[in-house]
Amino acid sequence: MTLEQLRIFVAVAEREHVTNAARDLNLTQSATSAAVAALEARYATKLFDRVGRRIALTDAGRLFLAEARSVLARAAAAELVLADLAGLKVGSLGLGASQTVGNYWLPRFIHAFRSQHPGIGVSLTMGNTETVAAHVRDGEANLGFVEGEVDEPSLAVTTVAEDEMVLLAPAGHPWGQLGKDEKPVLGSASWVLRESGSGTRSTLAAMLRKDGIAEADIDIGLVLPTNEAVRTAVAAGAGVTVMSRLVAANALAAGSLIAVDYPVPRRRFYMLRHKERYATAAETEFMRLIGEGLPDR
Repeated sequence: MTLEQLRIFVAVAEREHVTNAARDLNLTQSATSAAVAALEARYATKLFDRVGRRIALTDAGRLFLAEARSVLARAAAAELVLADLAGLKVGSLGLGASQTVGNYWLPRFIHAFRSQHPGIGVSLTMGNTETVAAHVRDGEANLGFVEGEVDEPSLAVTTVAEDEMVLLAPAGHPWGQLGKDEKPVLGSASWVLRESGSGTRSTLAAMLRKDGIAEADIDIGLVLPTNEAVRTAVAAGAGVTVMSRLVAANALAAGSLIAVDYPVPRRRFYMLRHKERYATAAETEFMRLIGEGLPDR
């Protein structure tokens, strides 16, 4: 069994498609199929069921996938240790981020880091807070940056910034006509929200709890997978939402959204790293950059 065979197996398993895996790995379809077939033949174990043109993991394949990912993560960690011997001249840094952080806050830091250390390759994967925490825990990312609270014993969680949250409604919404001493009735509106597990959704839940309202008591009209989709739907009149001002800034300036005067809890951005994994020079340098911050432009 080789690391290359494991890499190919994981790619095929994640895509459930040999051709797509071969394309993404820059290999021929025959070479990809042969690597999987060699594993199955050597250990006399069927890893995939062939269903028409697609394939699906067998029970044995699902068990093996977790182990294969673990081995590849350890190999990547070993490679990073060797790369550190060259200082910050070569190497790689894998980052994970939830949407608000990854789209609106983190890119400036990545650009600054790459400008100072062009020999270090930086990759960024996106997901909600739970997904990013899992990637860092499992060694698929060196560092994670999220806006939701994380309860994972294996991870060190550090506050790195604060984010202003606002209650938003479409232009012309009745909440925009409320008097100074009037508060919006949160249960009277239709809401457009991110999925459960997102930091934005957690902020809304905290706001509702503060006013003695359960999330089940509000009308959730739409649940959408990205901040941009939520913002666009609200601007189109689909309902109201809670969102980072970073995400809503352009729409607020254009007048397609209005910020409703209501106390929404500020939230924090957190950096995640595994407590027991080796911290590479690139990782340490990026953490230093995050800690020092960047000047506003």
